[in-house]
Amino acid sequence: MTPSAFRHRDFAVYWVAVVTEAFALSMALVAIGWQVYSVRENPLDLGLIGLAEFLPLLLLSLPAGQLADRLPRRSLLTVMVVLDIVFLFGLLGVTIAGADRVWPFFALAFLFGVSSALGAPAGRALTPSLVPQEILVSALAQRSVGMQISVVAGPAVGGLLFALSAELVYAVGIGLAFISLGCFMSLRGGREPAAEGVEGMNEVLAGVRLIRRTNVLLGAISLDLFAVLLGGAVALLPIFAKDILEVGPAGLGFLRTAPAFGAFLAALWLSRRPIQRRAGPTLFVVVVGFGACMVAFGLSRQMWLSLLALGLGGAFDMVSVVLRSTILPLVTPDEVRGRVNAVEMVFISGSNELGAFESGVAAALIGAVPAVVLGGVATIAIAGVWWRLFPSLARVDRLDELRPVSVSQS
Repeated sequence: MTPSAFRHRDFAVYWVAVVTEAFALSMALVAIGWQVYSVRENPLDLGLIGLAEFLPLLLLSLPAGQLADRLPRRSLLTVMVVLDIVFLFGLLGVTIAGADRVWPFFALAFLFGVSSALGAPAGRALTPSLVPQEILVSALAQRSVGMQISVVAGPAVGGLLFALSAELVYAVGIGLAFISLGCFMSLRGGREPAAEGVEGMNEVLAGVRLIRRTNVLLGAISLDLFAVLLGGAVALLPIFAKDILEVGPAGLGFLRTAPAFGAFLAALWLSRRPIQRRAGPTLFVVVVGFGACMVAFGLSRQMWLSLLALGLGGAFDMVSVVLRSTILPLVTPDEVRGRVNAVEMVFISGSNELGAFESGVAAALIGAVPAVVLGGVATIAIAGVWWRLFPSLARVDRLDELRPVSVSQS
């Protein structure tokens, strides 16, 4: 049995901080989706929310990766949570004022993108330094379990609270964010920079160069980018909840919970039974499974079938996330891990936030159902193409055989 990462004090505190922050934001995102779509019932507005979140990530992630190597990572995480608290207070104020216009939500989504861009590289780079390398796979899976606890319960609780009072959703979220802030501030680790003298654009781009010349990294990150960019359906869930399945805001909460619940079960399994062999082929199989689940969801007209498809899709996606999140720190030296994580963050934001914009545009042009179904088919096709383009990724067997590449060659 793999030793528990919770025996390490800083990892346990970090886990609590991540869980409470993710819970607060998961509740808020359910309310935002319903409120934005209710103003004009325009699918494009849901896409524009994703675009507003993506733009600061595109602009700031690489400089933030440099900061994650030059500055104390704990400090950057503290700034991130402070910005998220401002974001939640802003949503509370907009809701009290009536929430009858969409532009304040776009502005606040941009602020949320800024906080994510600043904090995500530091958070991802900090995690591997909190536990010994021999239990890193288990620790990353346990971190994923915590995240999924939040995104399983968060949307469901958010939907139920929203049915009582929209203001209540944001008020509870603010309280949870303050708990997260206190936990990040109490970390003993992450108070010293990981590297010295990281200055200039040449050093900012060190992560880009390392990924570009490391076939396994480039393949894993880009596969996730295109799979979720084309196959994601989360941004369109308010349309399915209101117009197709007709289940209301509480039903929307459960729809958003379903993929997170599937991901939670997968993460829980992986934390106890980490993937030991055939990691590369497994990655491609789960991406195909994710695409197939999105096709099933798009065609479904029954709530139970939609929940099942989203849940299985979330489980497949979680296996992909854990594999990618394990490959990255194993092949990346700590002194450039912040910058490499920043590049990964651009890819992830491209697949999630930009994917939400793509989904909104596609739904406005051809309808929500065709957009989801065609996206799932495209995801399956991408997996086949990437199998041929990145054979070294397809051949990865044991993750513990991966070793950091040389920084000097990047």
